[in-house]
Amino acid sequence: MPARRSLLLGAAVAATAAALPVTAAHTAVAATAAGPLPLPRPTGAHPVGTRSLPATDHSRTDPFASRPGPRELMVQLWFPTARHAGQGPAGRGPADQGHAGYTDAPTAAVLEAGWGVAAGSLARVRTGVRQARRVPDRPTLILLSHGRGSVRALTTSLAAELASHGHLVAAVDHTHDAAAVHFPDGRLIRGSLPSAPEDWDAQDRLETFVRAADLRFVADELTARRLAPRRIGLLGHSMGGAAAAEAMRQDPRFAAGMDLDGGLFGTAVADRGLDRPFLLLTSSPDHETWARWRAAQQGWGRHLHLAGGGHLSATDLPGYAEAIGLRERWPEPLWGELLGTVAPDRATAAVRAFTVAFFGRFLAHRPAPLLRGPSARFPEIEFRWSRGR
Repeated sequence: MPARRSLLLGAAVAATAAALPVTAAHTAVAATAAGPLPLPRPTGAHPVGTRSLPATDHSRTDPFASRPGPRELMVQLWFPTARHAGQGPAGRGPADQGHAGYTDAPTAAVLEAGWGVAAGSLARVRTGVRQARRVPDRPTLILLSHGRGSVRALTTSLAAELASHGHLVAAVDHTHDAAAVHFPDGRLIRGSLPSAPEDWDAQDRLETFVRAADLRFVADELTARRLAPRRIGLLGHSMGGAAAAEAMRQDPRFAAGMDLDGGLFGTAVADRGLDRPFLLLTSSPDHETWARWRAAQQGWGRHLHLAGGGHLSATDLPGYAEAIGLRERWPEPLWGELLGTVAPDRATAAVRAFTVAFFGRFLAHRPAPLLRGPSARFPEIEFRWSRGR
């Protein structure tokens, strides 16, 4: 469902914080005894590298900061790398040799404490991606925006998948919105946005416009670093999807955009549409902002529905939620709302396939027959609406 009047990940944190307490001793034992949790391997031809870097926009004052100052972000890049000796297909390198962790320890601690799971649970998640310093020039760039109250780490599998197919991906942590953002100087900035503002419409506009400005700034920064992408796309989950739409509306540099289960709140795109390709992939069959967008869309468009999906089905979480003990912590209605009933491996495969097809077609000019209509490979994906061939 599109997130607006409930901070879904925050609601999960609140629910588990009030649930069964876990002692520190029990937590440590549980984390140590459990085995690794590998993310699904990327399917593309390229091995994947990653590096993270801070980015400061001195042209803006951060509206969410307690003290006036420039807008500071963390950005994680995912990109194709040269194959190393002894390395197999994409994402399969020597175990624990220069491989990137799932997230930094301070951010992991915030998530684990909020979810009420064992400390060290997220350290079990294996990315299969290598740390790398050199970022190669790529002709295509995809900017990735997380959901409200989430973090960039939860879209690791999707970012690595796109990179394995040849794209440079930049996942942005939206500071003060993200559950936690850890900077290289040691600062940890926790999420501080209101969960129940007096005026949701005004809050939506503020958050969407700040996020859109974040995305435009990161595009500027990466272009200035001479990475020279010729075509740029936008991908967002939940509130990140609305931000992707708004950034496209504001900036003609962005050639295509995709929204993963985000209501089009805080943006005029719901009523004006876009003149460039835009794809909705949703866990709910419909929503009033999506219906308005379909009526207004001018460019190529698709609205796809993941049957049995939950609001977080497009993230990594369904793949390891049970293994780290979240089913015992989350009430059943919340579990269904966030994770759905579709098998996690099927949801991941479908979301990745359609995302790769979309950006392959509109950024890299590759054939994408998957976008033409229902597929026997992915019966979970229903075509709700189509515009253009």
